[in-house]
Order: sequence, then structure tokens, then C-alpha cells
Amino acid sequence: MHVKITPNDKGSPVGKLADAELHFDEGPLAGLRLLGFAVWERRNGSGRNVTFPSRQYSVNGERRSYALLRPLTDTKAQDPVRDVILSAYARFEAEATEAREPEEAEAGAAPPW
Repeated sequence: MHVKITPNDKGSPVGKLADAELHFDEGPLAGLRLLGFAVWERRNGSGRNVTFPSRQYSVNGERRSYALLRPLTDTKAQDPVRDVILSAYARFEAEATEAREPEEAEAGAAPPW
């Protein structure tokens, strides 16, 4: 399994950094992907959070959300998936920073004349 990160270049909604997909390489899910994950900046600014795929519905005008990927019994079962996505986002962010550094160095270089 690997994680595909798609950055949120629009800046909307505020705090959303990227979308994430899980791509399955082996086993019965090989060739499939699971969509609907998102990486968010925490509201208090200390770290990142991952939201899982869900569907919204209304009951008496109140909006609710139904999680599509839920633990069978142990609520900590989602933590490894969350950690894999956050790790993939950290790598994506580091690679993007490294790619920008040479461009910034060239922009600040003295003209060739």
C-alpha cells in the first residue's frame, strides 16, 4: 500500500493542507484505491490531523456524518492508518521544500552580466 498526496492549492477550506488516497498494491484490494482522507492543520496550530472518509446526511435539518472506515472494537485501530498518512504528507512536504530551494537560490543569484 502507498499513499498519494494531492496538495490543497486553493487554500479553501481554511486549514486543509491536502487530500490523501490509499493505493493498494497487494492482497485482495490490489489495484484499488480508497479516497476521502484529508490532512488538516490543527486549529491550535500544533501539528496535523487526518480526517477519514465519511458521508453526510441530515436528520431533522441537522447535518451528521457517517464514518465509512470504522474500527471493529479497538478505537486505536485507526492510528496506524493516520500515522502512515501523516508520514506520507511529511515526506511530500519535505520533497516540495527541497524542490523549491534550488529555484529560490537561482532567483537570488547575481545576474550573469
